[in-house]
Amino acid sequence: FKVGKKERGIGTLTRRFTHREIEVRRMFDRLSGRYDLMNRLISLGLDHRWRRTLLKRTGLKRARPGKRRLLDVGTGTGKIPLEALRRYPGLLVTAVDFSPGMIQQGKTGCADRRILWCSADALKLPFRDTTFDAVTSAYLMRNVSDPEQAFREQRRVVKPGGLVACLETSPPTQTFLSPLVLFHLQVVIPFLGRVISRQAGAYTYLPDTTRGFVPPKKLAGFMARAGLEQVWYQEFMFGVMAIHVGRRPE
Repeated sequence: FKVGKKERGIGTLTRRFTHREIEVRRMFDRLSGRYDLMNRLISLGLDHRWRRTLLKRTGLKRARPGKRRLLDVGTGTGKIPLEALRRYPGLLVTAVDFSPGMIQQGKTGCADRRILWCSADALKLPFRDTTFDAVTSAYLMRNVSDPEQAFREQRRVVKPGGLVACLETSPPTQTFLSPLVLFHLQVVIPFLGRVISRQAGAYTYLPDTTRGFVPPKKLAGFMARAGLEQVWYQEFMFGVMAIHVGRRPE
């Protein structure tokens, strides 16, 4: 796979991608203009709170001021980096995404020079070992072909003792609220995608990846096999959302 002319200067992708990966990349390029609005509607306005909670779990507050560096993988339009800079003013943030369209949308809405934008592959990050104090990701793992490899790369680039924190959707569990959750996934989200973003197919794909993804316990297992320790997770929104955290050994 070669970088197209319009993408030159944004970043270099160094792995040969599958047809599915290329299609997913193009899909997120198309979604970039309405992506933030759709996230707010789909999450019932709770996405901002989840991002704040994710950042609280990174341990950045305890890192040495003026020396803190955060990597956000699958950054989309950069909402996590922006929230991080509000919480930690001296932070330096690198925002990585597979989709140049998302990066361009993020750069258009944010002129903060403390954010370094980079188009890169989550399975082969273009950074040296032990570069960052913490690594975050949101809604990334269900879209990569090998979540364990993605965690392995995040473990590689985080400093010893640093935390890897992941916000991700989970398949709905069987509870008395299951019919309501499934209605939201199968009916409400595709309807909003068709009416607001005019991308009904994409907003059928996204709920499908939620239902077809691994449960939180198995995702925690991926993190442990990738070399992270003290792995734990916290569930939200009736078990459909979870934050996972793991530490790189000292």
